[in-house]
Amino acid sequence: MPVFGAFHENVAYYSTLVHEHTHYTVKDNRCDYQLGKRFGDNAYAAEELIAALGAAFTCAHLGLSTEPCEDHAQYIQSWLRVLKADSRAIFTAASKAQHATDGMIARVETSCTERAA
Repeated sequence: MPVFGAFHENVAYYSTLVHEHTHYTVKDNRCDYQLGKRFGDNAYAAEELIAALGAAFTCAHLGLSTEPCEDHAQYIQSWLRVLKADSRAIFTAASKAQHATDGMIARVETSCTERAA
């Protein structure tokens, strides 16, 4: 993660942070949805779409209003390729993003509850 001061707005930092945390949920002992390993392939594009949606869902849960990030532009073509190839891809990506978001929120809530006890 870039340092906090590298972002023009606070919300951009947090949006990027939850995007990266959504990637963190990929592992099999978390949400187990790793799709791609190569930049530019369809699986990688789908994973980036999941992370972007996960960041949007998490920010919405936290009440943070975000604007599309500049780096989304570089992914749009690959996202469109995936979405055109599979008419259900958006539903799969949204489902996986929601699962990741729910897992992250539950983990934080559990941690806070345990600390308060």
